Amino acid sequence: MRAMADRAQRALPPIPTRGVRIIGSGSALPSRILTNEDLASVVQTSDEWIVQRTGVRTRHVCDPRKGETNTALCTEALRRALAAAHTPASELDLVICGTITQDCRCPGTACLVAGALGAGQAAGWDLGAACCGFLYSLNTAHDLIRVGTHRTIGVIGCDTVSNIVDYRNRGVCILFGDAAGAVVLRATDDTSLGCLAQVNKADGRSWRDLYIPADESWIGPDQDRSVIRPGTLQMNGREVYRFAVTTFQGLIAETLDKAGLAVEDVDMYVSHQSNARILESARERFGIPEDKLYINIDRVGNSSAGSVPLCFDELVRAGRIKPGMLVMFIAFGAGLTWSSSLWRL
Repeated sequence: MRAMADRAQRALPPIPTRGVRIIGSGSALPSRILTNEDLASVVQTSDEWIVQRTGVRTRHVCDPRKGETNTALCTEALRRALAAAHTPASELDLVICGTITQDCRCPGTACLVAGALGAGQAAGWDLGAACCGFLYSLNTAHDLIRVGTHRTIGVIGCDTVSNIVDYRNRGVCILFGDAAGAVVLRATDDTSLGCLAQVNKADGRSWRDLYIPADESWIGPDQDRSVIRPGTLQMNGREVYRFAVTTFQGLIAETLDKAGLAVEDVDMYVSHQSNARILESARERFGIPEDKLYINIDRVGNSSAGSVPLCFDELVRAGRIKPGMLVMFIAFGAGLTWSSSLWRL
């Protein structure tokens, strides 16, 4: 007993800390483009109605006949990220895939991607946090590297939402598209690089505002069973919009406060593309210049976990994000969940 007490009183060795770099990014979009006019031919809507309410004009959707699947998009996105990082897949210690639209329940998409790319015995798991899937995964991967248990990690965000959308449900089908994005993280001796502040939160009390009922037992007594199809995405648009507007603004403020920074200190805000009106509301609230809050929802729609890494990769390829910048990633979605990650790149 004395020996156990003595051991308990000894000072634990300090946790090793390292910097973390994003050394490469990549993304993948399906080839098929679904326009607002296309949707107007199958559901009562119009281009003007959709644009006014969401800002979406087109979105990409998978064509399985062309081999466009969740796994295929994830694999291509990470392949491109590895190429940009000049890093072979064999150097990956871990692959994390943020997704809720796996092609099969088992094995996880991360394992399928690691196998397809030749990552050897790299660990792999999927993380299901809907639109926050990529950011939850990014924050997890960052901290694993920071404490010294991993050196190189591939992080993917992807959702093929077209597989879970009922195209008779106007309130849902107009918003969503399919996309994948990925980054490669690596340890560095420069401890000034990496995540300066992060927020990961959820409130499960409001889960029914945005969810996928597995069967009829998951449909609430106050919901119209005649219009709800099990296995498809259901959304209380009014409540989700209210949640997103309020959360977005609070999330930015909380993250900046944790880092001891001001709005103008951040070089770029890379946000989940939920709705153009929500993004504009936050931009106006904080006085963020248009060129600091990237928007691509008009071209690709809301791609859930794929939206943040897709935006990041487009910005990198356009030369608008460079080493040394301060970048804040932001997301919110089903759960209800919300997350942020403020990085010195």
